[in-house]
Amino acid sequence: MLTQRQLFFDHLAQTSETPLALEIVKAEGVFLYDISGKPYLDLISGISVSNVGHRHPKVVDAIKGQLDKYMHLMVYGEYIQSPQVILAKALSDVLPDNLSSVYFVNSGSEAIEGAMKLAKRFTGRTEIVSFKNAYHGSTQGSLSIMGNEEFKSAFRPLLPDTKQIDYNNFENLKEITNRTACVIVETIQGEAGAIVPEKDFLKQLREQCDRVGALLVADEIQCGFGRTGKLFAFEHYNFVPDILCLAKGMGGGMPIGAFVASKEIMNSLSTNPILGHITTFGGNPVCCAASSATLSVLLDEKLVDRVEAFEKLFRKLLIHPKIRSINGKGLLLAIEFESYEQNKNIIDKCIEKGLIVDWFLFNANSMRIAPPLTISEDEITFACKVILDSIDELA
Repeated sequence: MLTQRQLFFDHLAQTSETPLALEIVKAEGVFLYDISGKPYLDLISGISVSNVGHRHPKVVDAIKGQLDKYMHLMVYGEYIQSPQVILAKALSDVLPDNLSSVYFVNSGSEAIEGAMKLAKRFTGRTEIVSFKNAYHGSTQGSLSIMGNEEFKSAFRPLLPDTKQIDYNNFENLKEITNRTACVIVETIQGEAGAIVPEKDFLKQLREQCDRVGALLVADEIQCGFGRTGKLFAFEHYNFVPDILCLAKGMGGGMPIGAFVASKEIMNSLSTNPILGHITTFGGNPVCCAASSATLSVLLDEKLVDRVEAFEKLFRKLLIHPKIRSINGKGLLLAIEFESYEQNKNIIDKCIEKGLIVDWFLFNANSMRIAPPLTISEDEITFACKVILDSIDELA
């Protein structure tokens, strides 16, 4: 009889030639457990997904409660479904007044696709500006605005009328003109290696968009839902977007995303033509119930309030001659090493020792640190010791 490992390689589509191939049978809190029972401290949260930890009891209860009522009923937008309504209201309550209309989708890429269509439809313009080394997803549209040619060149031709400019380059903001439908920006650039904006960069980006009548879209798919020490990262940087894209940590482990705008902007998708954007499974009631519970946990347990102190603890403990810098904000950090080879060897050693870490798509010499916000000081201390021990053993 074939093993699970053999079946994995035989029948599941592979995204690389060397997947980690850990056979995980259970996850709880900040730990994963493999088939032998070995625990792994998850320091990446499934890439910034499990912000409230794996299988948080309140999220699990919300899922079970909704399963007892109904699952899929109808394509998005036709029926009044309580989980969707409750979640949309809860999100609007914690967002600025202009972000009050929520369109639910299934993933971050879908949120980006919806935001691109919405900006074109509302402005009547076609050009979309994004940033070099930005990551917005892997669908054709989101790939078109990705800022890394290595990952997109094999799939051309892509969408026309897109342009990438340099993040944190104030002079480049002049390239946003009255032809621009929208500018899409990661509030903190994730796959570039947790790159934070320079002082007033996003504020001046907001001003330039206002000057030329372009919409500003904030991609907070990776940095949202408390990861940076605010519920939403744009709250740090003195600007408010016209459209906000969310996913990953939004669902407590369930697949859900959203793009959020004002009622005026969002309503442009409902006429000329009607059904300007359609999704079958977006706003799945079970996923919405999980997301509502996730938001409640973040607020009720004050998980976001702990993030700044935890960032300081990581920075205090992770001091080593081999560590060149630590970039990022909150619990989205990038530990920079000399090379990809050095970083990869350290990552492999950490995993061997029971600590899950990873690298960044466009910054392969940096190690990703993005644990569940439920992590404890003792668990951070343990994680840092494993990283430092791994560096020393390889040295």
